[in-house]
Amino acid sequence: MHVKRNKTGKLWTAIGFLAAFALWTALIRGVDVRAVGPDGTSVGFAVFNCWFHRLTSVHMTIYTVTDWLGLVPIAVCLCFGALGAAQLFRRKSLQRVDADIILLGLYYLLVLSTYLFFETVPINYRPILIDGALEASYPSSTTLLVLSVMPTLKLQVDRRAKEPLPRQITALFVFAFSAFMVIGRLLSGVHWATDIIGAVFLSMGLFSLYRYAVDAMDHCGEATDGIQ
Repeated sequence: MHVKRNKTGKLWTAIGFLAAFALWTALIRGVDVRAVGPDGTSVGFAVFNCWFHRLTSVHMTIYTVTDWLGLVPIAVCLCFGALGAAQLFRRKSLQRVDADIILLGLYYLLVLSTYLFFETVPINYRPILIDGALEASYPSSTTLLVLSVMPTLKLQVDRRAKEPLPRQITALFVFAFSAFMVIGRLLSGVHWATDIIGAVFLSMGLFSLYRYAVDAMDHCGEATDGIQ
């Protein structure tokens, strides 16, 4: 019963974050929308966003550093992809690849699809031009990538490492790296503050959904083992 309540709680956490993201997006589209961006582009919560942007100013060095460090979560995705490919090669069947690795691949595709959607359907644009061009800014793609992918590294190490030290080191790294990237992106001035907040809501919702799916998969596996 406790396991079932815990699993249901994770589902409601996912729903809550995704609902918060949907509500936040609607508010950005409708509250205090003004043409205060470059080339007359509009943004919601304009007074707050402009105040925060003036407070932080623009720091292209921080932007460049966080941009390059965005390769870290991509490397995490590639490593788990390589793990799945190696299992497929050795075991000669997709059905024999670890189910949580297959689920992880599907989750990464979901994150990628979400990113591509908001690149195709911009909610608003960056507060500055990048190389002289407008770029979609909501939700912050780097924040979305980091907060969607890095927690999966901790979860997978927790599931696979037998000793506590690797789990502790991974947890510390994931927390420190994620905090640095989100704060760095916020202070760089290349996004409106509301873009970062929206990305946090969305990424936490997606990751909570993935974590719920993993728990459901484990529960089904235990039930199958019990029947056998």
